[in-house]
Amino acid sequence: MEKEVFAGAMAAVSQIENITNDRIEALTKSHGMTNIAAICAANAIATEVLRGVNIMLTDEDAPDLQIDDVLKKGIDAAVEAGADPANAALFAAVICYFAGSNAQAGVPAGNRKLGALARMAAKVPRAGVLAVPTPKNNNKISGFAAVQALYQALAEGRVTKVVGKNLPLGVAGGPLYGHNTLGEDMGFAEIAINGAKVATQGMIDAYSGAGVSPSPVISAILGVAAALEVVHPDSFVAEEYGDFFDVNSAYLAGKAACEVAGIPEKLHIRGTNEEYDAARVIGDMGVIIKDIGAPTVVGMMSFGEMLCAFQESIAIGAGFSGGPIMPPLGHMTADAIIALRCLIHTGNDKDKAMDIIANIKKTEWLDPEMAAIGANTIARKAEQVRRGPITHTIIAATDPARTAAIFYRAQKTYDDLKSGKSVEDVVKELDEQRKATVERNAAAMLGMMTGHKVEIKIQKVVGGARRSHPFTNSYYGFDTDADVDITVDGKKFQLQGLGQKVIPEAIINNDKDILGIVPLAAIPVTEMQLSGHTIINITVPAAVAAAMGIEEPAEAAKKCELGGKGCSAAIPGAKAKAKAVAKLAKKMMEAMV
Repeated sequence: MEKEVFAGAMAAVSQIENITNDRIEALTKSHGMTNIAAICAANAIATEVLRGVNIMLTDEDAPDLQIDDVLKKGIDAAVEAGADPANAALFAAVICYFAGSNAQAGVPAGNRKLGALARMAAKVPRAGVLAVPTPKNNNKISGFAAVQALYQALAEGRVTKVVGKNLPLGVAGGPLYGHNTLGEDMGFAEIAINGAKVATQGMIDAYSGAGVSPSPVISAILGVAAALEVVHPDSFVAEEYGDFFDVNSAYLAGKAACEVAGIPEKLHIRGTNEEYDAARVIGDMGVIIKDIGAPTVVGMMSFGEMLCAFQESIAIGAGFSGGPIMPPLGHMTADAIIALRCLIHTGNDKDKAMDIIANIKKTEWLDPEMAAIGANTIARKAEQVRRGPITHTIIAATDPARTAAIFYRAQKTYDDLKSGKSVEDVVKELDEQRKATVERNAAAMLGMMTGHKVEIKIQKVVGGARRSHPFTNSYYGFDTDADVDITVDGKKFQLQGLGQKVIPEAIINNDKDILGIVPLAAIPVTEMQLSGHTIINITVPAAVAAAMGIEEPAEAAKKCELGGKGCSAAIPGAKAKAKAVAKLAKKMMEAMV
């Protein structure tokens, strides 16, 4: 290997921040996103689970359980990473759930629920479902919509036929109601089922009214949580609904919410293909959210991203970190749950777990190479706060792809510069390759999903779609003017001005024909807009050019960012990163003389 190639590659990876434009240092203290805190909690909890600590909730007559200590360790790790205590409680509870804990167990004297235990361990007050926000998806709403819809229905007598004001003395509030026909067979079941349906629909309608695509899974979970604030959350129900000790009011609420939200009956973990009963998952998550306190919007964003560990995450509207689009690194949380389940599923066989994760990155993303590097970057950043088996597994699974990608770009830059090409042209070629990969894989994926032969060509992607400010003209990610040609079964559609013309007109006019085509263009363009998560197409060429002495670091950085204007330089920051690695590469060459 030529020394210049080695120096360029080493400079590029010398600091984690050098290969991304995302503000990942801010993530270590939860400024704007909380996924590093969630990953740190997963590291702490996985350490305990993999060494055999029992994390099950029981109703035994004891002041505490082993899971109390595990939850506390998870919460402490998240807080160490800057998480608000309420968010830390949420992360610890959900991660323990995916590690195998049950969501609830108990009788009144020792009534134990996972969300409540986590909330108390974090020392945060209960707030109620109405104070729980949804994740931000452009806009956001809150659980108030579920609570409002439910209480309106309750006041109108549309939830249960049991009329409370008719209950006689000795029945109201006692076991003749709560553990007999009137409660378990009638009132509790009706409130769980009808209440969850009404509350879930209330969430869906409020989402839509706020100009947000309704999230089925968040609507269902908050709908269940609202219903379980009213009904006895772990009551027995009539045998017609299921076996004793197996089906309770939370399960019925989860099942009803899934029906309204259109969530499939079964959910599956990526990689391991472990099957979950969706009604139980949604019911259990409702139990957790009901008791958890008041997580923030970004805390709920990380919660939604954890649910991307399910293969069905797109259909249920969980989040973005399950692919196929690679989101900003602050969203990448699903890998923590996937790694956790892989380690548990394989009996803590780290090699098998690594292979599973590596295969997911190769097969489930529009740009597998960049997806692997992005996961590697955020896991490495999380390790600056808290090391553990989760980050170790993710890093080991994605290091081969990262190494190959860095080496390829360093060697190509060296060869191309030797042949007389400019460093700007090298970056343009690398970004054209990146764009072609996205077009090809998006067409294949969307063609498979729709059953049609699809071809995609992004003809233009620049800034300044509707603004004249120099900033938006320079960085296309903030005001994207994109023209995309879509061919479906031989029929060509030219979508010109995708963001500023095609999409608004189709939405406002409810143009079904165009709306059916828009995703074929929007998905690959979005992948391009978010390309700043990994900028090795800019930083590696700059480092090699400086190492070769062809360009001074500042000039190499300037030219490389200019070359990446059509893809990797979607947002600002690449020039400064490129200059830093170029300066370092030059010093490395001086040291090797």
